[in-house]
Amino acid sequence: MDRLDWTTIAAVLLTLTYFWQFCVLKKRKNNLPPSPRGLPIIGHLHMLGKNPHQDLYKLAKEHGPIMCLRFGFVPNIIVSSPHAAEQFLKTHDLIFASRPPHDAAKYIAWDQKNLSFGQYGPFWRSMRKLCTLELLSNCKINSFQPMRREELELFVESLKKAAKDHAAVDLSVAVAFLTTGMSCRMVFGKKYVDEEIDERGFKAVIQETMQLSAAPNLGDYFPYLGVLDLQGLTRRMKAIGKVFDNFFEKIIEEHVQRGQHTDTKDFVDTMMRIMESGEVDFKFDRGHIKAIMLDMLVGSMDTSATAVEWILAELLKHPRVMKKLQVELEQAVGLDRLVEESDLDKLDYLDMVVKENFRLHPVAPLLLPHEAMEDCTVDGFHIPKKSRVIINIYSIGRDPNAWTDPDKFFPERFLGSNIDVRGRDFQLIPFGSGRRSCPGMQLGLTMVKLVVAQLVHCFDWELPSDMPADELDMTEEFGIVVTRAKHLTAVPTYRLHV
Repeated sequence: MDRLDWTTIAAVLLTLTYFWQFCVLKKRKNNLPPSPRGLPIIGHLHMLGKNPHQDLYKLAKEHGPIMCLRFGFVPNIIVSSPHAAEQFLKTHDLIFASRPPHDAAKYIAWDQKNLSFGQYGPFWRSMRKLCTLELLSNCKINSFQPMRREELELFVESLKKAAKDHAAVDLSVAVAFLTTGMSCRMVFGKKYVDEEIDERGFKAVIQETMQLSAAPNLGDYFPYLGVLDLQGLTRRMKAIGKVFDNFFEKIIEEHVQRGQHTDTKDFVDTMMRIMESGEVDFKFDRGHIKAIMLDMLVGSMDTSATAVEWILAELLKHPRVMKKLQVELEQAVGLDRLVEESDLDKLDYLDMVVKENFRLHPVAPLLLPHEAMEDCTVDGFHIPKKSRVIINIYSIGRDPNAWTDPDKFFPERFLGSNIDVRGRDFQLIPFGSGRRSCPGMQLGLTMVKLVVAQLVHCFDWELPSDMPADELDMTEEFGIVVTRAKHLTAVPTYRLHV
C-alpha cells in the first residue's frame, strides 16, 4: 500500500474520530476554560506561528489567564498569569506533576528516561532524588569551582587578545564555547572538540534538539499520523538520538577503561559508581545514565549561554545599566583581580539585572508541558484528565497586573523587593516551581552570574560602529530554549589593571 493510500485512510479515521469527539465527548464538557473558535480536526494549531509563546500571549489577552486550546485531539490548558500558575504548580501541584507522552523525548531521551520528560511516579521521584543529592548538591557544585575559574581565565585571555587588536567578538559563539567547555568538564570529566559529537558541533546539535523538542509535532496531537511522519520530524529525531547515543556510549567506555582512578569525580563517574554498586532500589542502567547526561549537558550548556547572551544584549542596549553594574563590581571587587564566586552574594545590582532578564527574556518561555493525572477543578474551570498544561512564563513576565511598564528593561524594579527566581514567587518562575522545578537551578544561576560579572568587570563593550544601540536586533528564535535569531557581536576594551 503506497503513501497516498495510508494518508487517505488516516484522513478518514481522523474525520470519524473528530465527529465522535464532537458528538459524544461534547456532552462531557463541564465548564472548560474559555477558548477561541477552532477548526475541525486541527483545532487551534493554525493559530501558532514561528513564536508560539508570543501567539499564546496575544490570545490570553483576549480569552483570559486560563485558556483551553485544542491541538488536534489533545486539550491544552494555557496558563498566563501568576495567580493561575500558582494554582497549577502549587495548590494542585501533585495532580499536574506528570509529563505527557512526547515523541522527541521518546527518540532523543531514551524513551523519556530523563528527568525533564520522565512521567511522574516512584521511579521518577527516585531519579530526581539521586540527581539532587549526588549530582546537583551544593557540595558537588562547589567541587567544580577551580575548574570554572580556570575556564574563565582562559576565556578572559582570549578576549584580551581581541581587545588589543580592537577586533569585534562574536559573543554568541564565544559564550557558547565557554559554557560547552565548563559543561563537558563537569559532566564528562574533560573537554571535547566539536567534531567529536558531530561534524556540525555541539551548539548546532543542541539547538536542533531544542527546536525538535519544541516543534508542533502532528504525531503528538494525532496518534494515527505519527507512523506516517508527514513532517519528517521523526526521521530527524532518530538521527539526533543516534548522534547522542554514539557520543555518550564513547564517553561511558572511556570511563570504564579509566575506572575510578581520578581525584575529581565528574557526573559520569558518580553515575557509574551508583550503577555498579547497586546501591539504589530501582533499575539504573546505561540508558538512564545517557538520559541524565543529556539533561545535564543541555541544562548546563545551552540554557546558561542563552541567558548570558540575552543579558549582554540588554546591557548593550542600555549603557546606563551596564555602567551602574560596573560601578558595583569596582566597589565590591576592585580593578586588580577577576570576580570570584565568593563575590557573587555581594552583588545586589547584578542580581537585579539577572532577574530582570529572566522576566523579559525567559530562557524557556513555555515551561515543559505538564499533564493532568486526574480530573480537577481550578478556579472554577474543569480540567480533564490527560489535558496538557502549558505555563507561559513569557506572558507572566509581561502581566500588567504584576509588573509596571512590563515591556521596559528596568532592573531597579527589584530594589527593595523580595521577589526571587526560586519558585515561590509566581510573578517570576524561570526555573518552574513545585515538583517539576529545575533541579539544576543553583548551578545555572552560578554560571550565568559568574560569566556576566566577568565579562562586564573585565571589559567595556561597544557595538560595531555602524550599529546604534537602540537598533540592536532582538528577534527571537523559538525552541524549548529561545535564543537570539542573530549572533551578538561587540568590541571589547580591557579595563582591569592586571
